[in-house]
Amino acid sequence: MNMKEYIEEAEASLLHTYNRYQIVLDKGDGVYLYDMEGKKYLDFVAGIAVFALGYNNKEYNDAVKGQIDKLIHTSNYYYNVPAIEAAKKIKKASGMDRVFFTNSGAEAMEGAIKAARKYAYLKDGTTDHEIIAMNHSFHGRTMGALAVTGNPKYREAFEPLIGNVKFAELNDFDSVLSQVTDKTCAIIMEPVQGEGGLLPATEEFLKKVRALCDEKDILLIFDEVQCGMGRTGYMYAWQRYQVKPDIMTSAKALGCGIPMGAFMMTEEVAQKSLTSGDHGTTYGGNPLATAASAKVFDLFEDLKVIENVREVAPYLTKRLDEFVAKYDCITERRGVGFMQGLVFDRPVGDIITKALEKGLLLINAGTNIIRFVPPLIITKENIDDMAAILEECI
Repeated sequence: MNMKEYIEEAEASLLHTYNRYQIVLDKGDGVYLYDMEGKKYLDFVAGIAVFALGYNNKEYNDAVKGQIDKLIHTSNYYYNVPAIEAAKKIKKASGMDRVFFTNSGAEAMEGAIKAARKYAYLKDGTTDHEIIAMNHSFHGRTMGALAVTGNPKYREAFEPLIGNVKFAELNDFDSVLSQVTDKTCAIIMEPVQGEGGLLPATEEFLKKVRALCDEKDILLIFDEVQCGMGRTGYMYAWQRYQVKPDIMTSAKALGCGIPMGAFMMTEEVAQKSLTSGDHGTTYGGNPLATAASAKVFDLFEDLKVIENVREVAPYLTKRLDEFVAKYDCITERRGVGFMQGLVFDRPVGDIITKALEKGLLLINAGTNIIRFVPPLIITKENIDDMAAILEECI
C-alpha cells in the first residue's frame, strides 16, 4: 500500500482521538525522520521530548536487541538485573531514594498521588485530604492525573474525578497559600510547564513552596515527565535551584522510545506511605524497558548530553529571540534549555502545517504557541536549518 492508502486504513481502524498530520513515518536517523516515500524531516518534536538521543543510536539499539534475546518480561514477583541497574542509575541522577517503575508518565503520576494520600492517611487515619495543583498544568489523561491537570477542557467531560483537588497559579505564592488548609497533603507542579505554555517556575516561588511544605508537613511533588532527563540543562529541572521534592515523576526520555516511566520518593516518604499490596503494575520495570533505560543513562554520560544542552541551547534561545524582535505577531519566547516556546498573537496551526510541508516537524502547546523540544543531541547547524524553514513559514 502507498502512504495515502495506509492513512485511509488507519482512519478506518483507529479510534479518532488524534488529529494526525497526513504523513506515515517509516524510519529515523540522528535528528531526522523519513516518511514512507523517503521524504526527510528535521525533527524538533522528538516524539514529544522522548528521543533525547536521536534516532537509530547503535549502542541503544544493540542494548534493546540484546535484552530481547535474553528476557522481555517476568512480572514483579521476581527480581531482574536490568531493573536493579536502572534503579541504581535513576537514583544517582535524581537524588531520590526509592523508585517504582511504570509504563508511562500518567501512570507515574497516579502512583505519586496514591503515595501522597497514603502518607496523609497514615498520619491521621482520615481520607478527606486535599491536593493543590497548578492552573494550566498537564499531568496526564488517566483519571487521577486528569484530576490534577489545571485545564478544565481536559477534565469536564470525565467528571467526577478524584475529589478534594484545588488549583493555584504557578509563580504566585499567595495563591498557593490561600488554598492551604489543615487537610492539604500535597502540592503538585511541573518545574517547567509543558502543555501549559513552556512556563518555568521561578526560584523564589519554588523555595517558598518548599518552605511551606516543610513547615506544614505537606508533600511536594514535581512532575518532571517532560522537563526532566536533561532537557533544561540539568538531569532534572529542580536541580537548577536545588529545591528537592519529596516525590517526583519521570518518563519520556527515561526510556528514549521504549515505554517507560517512574515515580521516586525520599526514604522518609517511602517508610511512611506505600507498602506491600498498595500499588502494582504488570509490565512496569520489565527487563526490556529497564535495559533500555539503563543504557540511556550510560549514553547521557558517554555522549555528554547535558553538556551539549548547556552549550547549544543558548544558541536556540538566541535564534528564537531574533524572531520575537523581528515579527510583531510573536509576543514572547518562553522556556529553558531545549524546552522552548514562541508565543504568537494568533493560532499557529497553519505555520506548523507549512513547516511540515517544507520538511520540519514542530508541535504546538495550546493554540498559539509553537513548542521546540528537539533531540538533545541537536547542533547549532540544525538550529539554523530549523530557523530558515520557520522564517519561510511565518
